[in-house]
Amino acid sequence: MSAQKETLGFQTEVKQLLKLMIHSLYSNKEIFLRELISNASDAADKLRFEGMAKPELFEEDPELKIRITFDKDARTVTIADNGIGMNREEVVANIGTIAKSGTKAFFEQLSGDAKKDANLIGQFGVGFYSAFIVADKVTLTTRRAGETVATRWESHGEGEYTLEQVEKAGRGTEIVLHLKEGEDELLNDWRLKGIVRKYSDHISIPIEMKKGAGYGENGEVTNSDELEVVNSASALWTRSKNDITDEQYQEFYKHVAHDFTDPLAWSHARVEGRQEYTELLYIPSRAPFDLYDRERKQGVKLYVRRVFIMEDTEKLMPHYLRFVRGVIDSNDLPLNVSREILQESKDIDAIRAGCVKKVLGLLEDLSANQPEKYAAFWKEFGQVLKEGVGEDFANKERIAKLLRFTTTASESEEPTVTLADYIGRMKEGQDKIYYITADTLAAAKNSPHLEVFKKKGVEVLLLTDRVDEWVVGSLFEFDGKQLQSVAKGALDLGKLEDEADKEAQKQVEEASKPVVEKVQKALGDKVKEVRATARLVESPACLVAGEHDMSAHLERMLKAAGQKIEGSKPTLEINPEHVLVKKLAEESDEARAGDLAAVLYDQALLAEGGKLEDPASFVKRINKLMLELSA
Repeated sequence: MSAQKETLGFQTEVKQLLKLMIHSLYSNKEIFLRELISNASDAADKLRFEGMAKPELFEEDPELKIRITFDKDARTVTIADNGIGMNREEVVANIGTIAKSGTKAFFEQLSGDAKKDANLIGQFGVGFYSAFIVADKVTLTTRRAGETVATRWESHGEGEYTLEQVEKAGRGTEIVLHLKEGEDELLNDWRLKGIVRKYSDHISIPIEMKKGAGYGENGEVTNSDELEVVNSASALWTRSKNDITDEQYQEFYKHVAHDFTDPLAWSHARVEGRQEYTELLYIPSRAPFDLYDRERKQGVKLYVRRVFIMEDTEKLMPHYLRFVRGVIDSNDLPLNVSREILQESKDIDAIRAGCVKKVLGLLEDLSANQPEKYAAFWKEFGQVLKEGVGEDFANKERIAKLLRFTTTASESEEPTVTLADYIGRMKEGQDKIYYITADTLAAAKNSPHLEVFKKKGVEVLLLTDRVDEWVVGSLFEFDGKQLQSVAKGALDLGKLEDEADKEAQKQVEEASKPVVEKVQKALGDKVKEVRATARLVESPACLVAGEHDMSAHLERMLKAAGQKIEGSKPTLEINPEHVLVKKLAEESDEARAGDLAAVLYDQALLAEGGKLEDPASFVKRINKLMLELSA
């Protein structure tokens, strides 16, 4: 019995995606079968998990499997599973819409380049829609385990789909692909079996097909309806590493990560001892578009004795390693483990600590032995790894060694300098690692705070990622060398200054007291203090935060994020040798001196990326001074 069909429209993004997918992935169209098999495998995993609490969901059919058939006359290929299945609401949610935040951002990244767009589409995790690469109509019939009503979904992939209530004897999902013209090669058991063995051999449940054509005793061609399993049907991570090829590891990654690209690297190990578990962990080669989306759900999958339990639990992998994909299979955890139990489990804590060490070890190996691969990793995930400096105290030193920076000595803008590199070329007498934080690389490079360091040839780290403020807030030293901001506290170059330099600075400070007092009086409580400095060479002034105060850059970031920050007042340092400061020192008119002091302050604020409280007054003062100079 069939209920009346209901016609619904696709979500706008789905329409766009269907067009892009058919266009972008056509050159690699056979992956449609991999994606549909992967979805069927996930449905089996979900049934195993739910069936532990409700055995009746198996409906006297406990042997999970996937079956692939084709019909030459009807020109159809069918993929069927007896997994968890879906009800009507789940069909609409999972197929009629893309239930992901960040969809708009995803489409903004699409470039029109088919190869690049294919990678993005794969990262978006839209495997079901790949059916429309080879089919001009798709019919999906599904019944959720434990329910009696089945749902049929059908679409030509052109903006609409139909839903109707139907009958279905067994639980699970059946997908019928009505092939496009020119796709008859898929109506061949050898071709389909080849695709399955190429892309889905690792699937841990049997993938069945008819044996198909063969030869009888007298050499005649025969056809058999007998079923055969065409994949290995054993969980890949349970096999010996020696029995797994790189290609098999790569295809399993694409299955578990729903990615179309090969991984950058992986670690596969069986751990024995107080906890026994197997881990197969991958570093992707590209960041997904929603890497910074807090609602993102994909992650490392947890199995217990090869039974899928859950994925995306932060107890398995810390937040700063959220890009890691793969499987952890424990022999010791209970099958009925819940998220609540995981929060309190010392076994999980030990497994997590072991897996974190494996991932960091993998990155260390790339860093030491495959620098090009590590550079590719850093470009995609460097900002995320930096979060670990503040998040993972136990591994802070290991993570710090993996960090990469751009410095004033860098030949390019790419971050390639390690902290060990920096220390290895420190000036004689230098005992600190100097850095500056800024909104952009240009702002950092041109900051007046760097002038004396450039003059003396002292290298400075240029930190322009948003996360860098938290890095330096947690990493106070490295290899015994203190990290020091060039924009905080009084300038102290230590042994980089000789006694003659220090004596000359004392004399400058003494001689500059009158102009310092004049500027201090003009600016009043806008600044904590005014002082003469040797920090500047070309600029007349700069603003400096207190040694233990929040940096101006961090203060701006927090305010931009909507936080109410009671910022501390900066110190204005002036360059007594600069012509503007000398002019101010000589100025006897108090009003003109006040204008010059205000301009020095505003220029210093702008130079460090700050925002003027009264831009109009600044412009008026500049115009007034320019007119006086040209008179």
